[in-house]
Amino acid sequence: MYQLTKPDNVVEMLDKAVSKFPGRPYLGTKNIKLKQYDWITFSDFGKRVDNVRSGLSQLGIVKDDAVGIISNNSTDWAVCFYAANGLGARFVPMYEAELVSVWKYIINDARIKVLFITRKEIYEKIKDAISASSTLKKVIIMEGDGPDTLADLERKGASKKVPGTYPEHSAICILIYTSGTTGDPKGVLLSQGNITNNAHTALERFKYMNENERTLSILPWAHVFGLGELVIMCQLGASIGIAESAGTVAEDLALVKPTFLVAVPRVFNKVYDGLWTKMNEEGGLARKLFVMGVESGKKRRELAAQGKSSAMTNLKFKIADAIVFKKIREKLGGRLVGSMTGSAAMNVEISHFFWDIGIPLYDAYGLTETSPGATMNGPDKYRIGSIGPVMQNCRIVIDKSEVGPESIDGEIVIYGPNVMQGYYNKPEATAAVMTPDGGFRTGDRGRLDEDGFLWMTGRLKEQFKLENGKYVFPVSIEEDIKLNHFIENAMIYGEGREFNICLVIPDFAALDKWAEKNNLPKDHEKLIKMDEVKKFLTAEINNTLQGKYANYEIPKKFIFISEPFSVQNGTLTQTMKLKRRIVFDKFKDQIAASYTK
Repeated sequence: MYQLTKPDNVVEMLDKAVSKFPGRPYLGTKNIKLKQYDWITFSDFGKRVDNVRSGLSQLGIVKDDAVGIISNNSTDWAVCFYAANGLGARFVPMYEAELVSVWKYIINDARIKVLFITRKEIYEKIKDAISASSTLKKVIIMEGDGPDTLADLERKGASKKVPGTYPEHSAICILIYTSGTTGDPKGVLLSQGNITNNAHTALERFKYMNENERTLSILPWAHVFGLGELVIMCQLGASIGIAESAGTVAEDLALVKPTFLVAVPRVFNKVYDGLWTKMNEEGGLARKLFVMGVESGKKRRELAAQGKSSAMTNLKFKIADAIVFKKIREKLGGRLVGSMTGSAAMNVEISHFFWDIGIPLYDAYGLTETSPGATMNGPDKYRIGSIGPVMQNCRIVIDKSEVGPESIDGEIVIYGPNVMQGYYNKPEATAAVMTPDGGFRTGDRGRLDEDGFLWMTGRLKEQFKLENGKYVFPVSIEEDIKLNHFIENAMIYGEGREFNICLVIPDFAALDKWAEKNNLPKDHEKLIKMDEVKKFLTAEINNTLQGKYANYEIPKKFIFISEPFSVQNGTLTQTMKLKRRIVFDKFKDQIAASYTK
């Protein structure tokens, strides 16, 4: 049986940070006009939390009540999170970029009592659901300074202080709704112990970290992977700059100068693709130096694995590093010493590149239901291509019951203090994923090597059989297709069919340049219907996949689409995972036509 490390609740964790690091910066918000970050200290942050907690208490919030929020990452978001927890209430976060129907569902399903909303425009979209709710007592607008605003609540709290409480480790800290690739979202109940255990065990893997760390918050705190960053930096007494938007990350990196990033592979895939695009466009000496650096980095790594070294290889790399790679590091802020990546598989070639230039990418694995961490690579124990060794207190079993005892892999089943308390109000759904002895069935397929590193091999629910009986794991194929410079997104389909087809969203920023060079129209709808464009993109995808996948895995036909997959049109979850059923339903006629002989 495991023993939880203290503190085992986020409220005490914050109190200790405020006491130990009162004058240190915690959260930074971008001042768009001045192009700089303004920071709030732990002391001032703690005072705001005290005031909002007292204000919530005056509104009648008590233990186990649900406090909801519709907001992007902000200092206000974090204040509300810690304030609600200080009363033993459960926090229910929602994304600003969400379907209105999902907001309405969560408000009712979670039985939210007080709801924070970032802007009045959002309130107007859901006011009918608010008035119809039997549990919602108060709505607080986070902007402005009038009645029923966050500023008003803080003033009321400051005038009548209410002491906080340290919740039990078993108390629910946060209720996070999974995006739901099928059916309604499910509310994942995560306890104080779930969240704090994840923070403690992550820092066991990164022992060197201290209060001098700084990150740039890219991932939403409404997702548990992002929330882990908020809690861990608090525990350290370190600081987080909040990215203005996905489109400003490059500028924000330069301003915040992070020492560490918590990100998804797509961030580094885009950087890598952008570097090659720029070098190919510039050509000349710059490209030659870049290619020399990439090749010498690879050679140096291969020699080191054999216990060898080459003076010429080292010299080539040193020249490229001083002239080219140094500029790349400066673009990322100049202080970045590593990044944790999760949510999808990291391409091994790209991972090697960043390791070579001095920015290690540490793949980690977990789910919302595991708070999220279960395995994690780290500075002292890593294997590129794996998703890391098992984290402290956690145990993983590979269940081969669905794939056969002769298989080297099977379903990943996770045990430990990181496993959720269940799905809220969904006992049948909970029972379906929990083993009798408390393990969580992930639905992911993987294997453990002889040294205890976990390797992902697919997803049981997403794998399918072709007509010939051969299994296809679409996600890995899709991820590789998306690495192509001209492709934004892709979905493989072929269940029970003679061959695979692929729905493709081109990257129009890249395709437009190609079209201009070839005197083709800029109208995207027209562009994707042209034979020369289809042939070009088909060749690009085939070149990407050839030699890496069996012939039966490579799609034989393509459907090119101009409208991106997105959260707004319901085809992507908040973590950018495909809602396959939704995509299939939307394009079922074109899919059927692809199989017509």
